[in-house]
Amino acid sequence: MLFELKSVFQNEGEEKQVNYKLDIADIDIDGVFPFRTPIDVTATAKNRASLVNLTIRACFSYSRSCDRCSTDFTREMDMLFEHKLAQTLVDDGNDDYIETPDFKLELDDIVISDILLSLPQKNLCKDDCKGLCQICGKNLNEGDCSCDKREIDPRLEMLKQFMD
Repeated sequence: MLFELKSVFQNEGEEKQVNYKLDIADIDIDGVFPFRTPIDVTATAKNRASLVNLTIRACFSYSRSCDRCSTDFTREMDMLFEHKLAQTLVDDGNDDYIETPDFKLELDDIVISDILLSLPQKNLCKDDCKGLCQICGKNLNEGDCSCDKREIDPRLEMLKQFMD
């Protein structure tokens, strides 16, 4: 989506907003395609005291399998990102601003990179997921198993013989 910002840059106090849907179902993350529905994007550019701020809100469904118990889950995500815009940059090493030399900004690339950088490193179906039993593989969220969970350090195995 091309966002035309000329009026925002040239008029102090000006505000412009655009709403659209972004389909990124073809993005593969670790062999999974987690974006099954389009992303609802709202981008707002505001000129305050000759400084243009861009606010992006992205709402989407994120589908993965849990890293602990392997259960499939879908989480509704609502992310908010802010960027500062400048018509020209003096220094190439300045990552605080996004350059818009022709007053136009391609939003899709910014939205995709913001979302991918903000996704959780560990995907859990719930915060207190118990995972799988290391012995039998049962999902411990569904109940306990009858496995003997007492593990003996192999270095101390000889001491166990004295106790038996």
